[in-house]
Amino acid sequence: MANKIQTYALVDIETTGGRASRSRITEIAIVLTDGHTILDRWSSLINPECYIPAGIVELTGITQEMVADAPKFYEIARKVVEMTEGAIFVAHNVRFDYSFIREEFRRLSFTYTRKQLCTVRLSRQAFPGLPSYSLGKFCHNLGISTQARHRAMGDAAATTELLHRLLSSESQEKEAQDLINLGIKEALLPQNISLEVIHNLPEEPGVYYFHDPKGDVVYIGKSINIKKRVAQHFAQKTEKARKLQKYVHDITFTLCGNELVALLLESHEIKRLRPPINRAQKVRQFPYVIHHWVNDDGYICLNVDQVTAARRRQLQVLSEYPKLGHAKNALARAVDKFQLCGSLTQSHRRSGACFQFHLKHCLGACLHQENPESYNRRARSAIQRLTTIFEEDFFIIDQGRHTEEVSVVLIEHGNYCGFGFLDKDQLHGDLTSLRNAIQIYPGNPETRRLIQRYLSKPQTARLIPFESSPMTL
Repeated sequence: MANKIQTYALVDIETTGGRASRSRITEIAIVLTDGHTILDRWSSLINPECYIPAGIVELTGITQEMVADAPKFYEIARKVVEMTEGAIFVAHNVRFDYSFIREEFRRLSFTYTRKQLCTVRLSRQAFPGLPSYSLGKFCHNLGISTQARHRAMGDAAATTELLHRLLSSESQEKEAQDLINLGIKEALLPQNISLEVIHNLPEEPGVYYFHDPKGDVVYIGKSINIKKRVAQHFAQKTEKARKLQKYVHDITFTLCGNELVALLLESHEIKRLRPPINRAQKVRQFPYVIHHWVNDDGYICLNVDQVTAARRRQLQVLSEYPKLGHAKNALARAVDKFQLCGSLTQSHRRSGACFQFHLKHCLGACLHQENPESYNRRARSAIQRLTTIFEEDFFIIDQGRHTEEVSVVLIEHGNYCGFGFLDKDQLHGDLTSLRNAIQIYPGNPETRRLIQRYLSKPQTARLIPFESSPMTL
């Protein structure tokens, strides 16, 4: 039986900007080839249904007037599907073009998935060490004609000729196949997992589960691109990869819509199921704690300690941390905010006045100039602060599992309480619909750090305080 001919869909697009989530496509071109001969070609302007910035007009020559009567993406979507069906999606910097195409289909509530090949990566392997691999400069170095630069068909045609050159040798065909298969050597895959199983995984944020032949979960992970992350596991030659190759029999997943929900679900599932191959999050409690007690003079004392499980049961633990520096920094912030005494927080070990007193940050508890009742009011406020993750209650609204859905994470009484999903058309003028969407999950010090770290980075999430209305979304 003859081998099936591999087809490649060379895709190039022009856009209104650089980010798929915010920008739109203004032109698309697709060239079909078997790697040596062009089989078909097609291109079209696209009405982006938005403004084209002046800088983009200058670069591409595509004006608002040119796209005014052009088809919208949904009108040419079927053509894109049909031309790329069963083909390898190829582009020069494939991540850019592929992300825009996927996002356009996502807006239509359609999941678009294709195997991919990047001619930039293939060029770097074939001609290492060049100062530039931009399409124009690289084609010029190879003597490939480039016409109508920054127009979709001109760039797609140049990329097609480039691909033909790159696939002209058997070694480069092998390199291309390795890139298409995400770097996975089929011999390294578990017995029951094929390359097609990997390729059929979603390219979406979520949590994935590796199961052994009995169906038990042996490993849990999360990623903003499940397929890519799973492929990385089996492309590596580490001790963990060898364990996965030996034990993994099946792969399942749960889509989460965004990175934060994936992080929170992964944390919960690892602690719930305790998979044997997971190591990073296997410890259920952190070794460093801030704890408190009342001394013989009636003052509340706070301290940082490294504790064992047995020692922990003897202490009144306020919060726990994975590293000593984290715990010390948290206590130092509380000492400063509530004017606590250095001697009573063990941050200054000597008799007499503490260092904070000399800085006029301590009111004199170390010298008994402040009575226990007065001091303990502030100490109790510090305890409340150390046991509370956030100072206000709010919902975190982020992207859902499809375009008509949002995810909802609940922070209440200063702590993480759980998450859920809600259709956008169910958002009403009060917070009841948001609260009803929540599935309760237990919080822990790790979920606190996950949420704080996520909110500290630029992201698409919106915070809705309890006194606000989701109608502001």
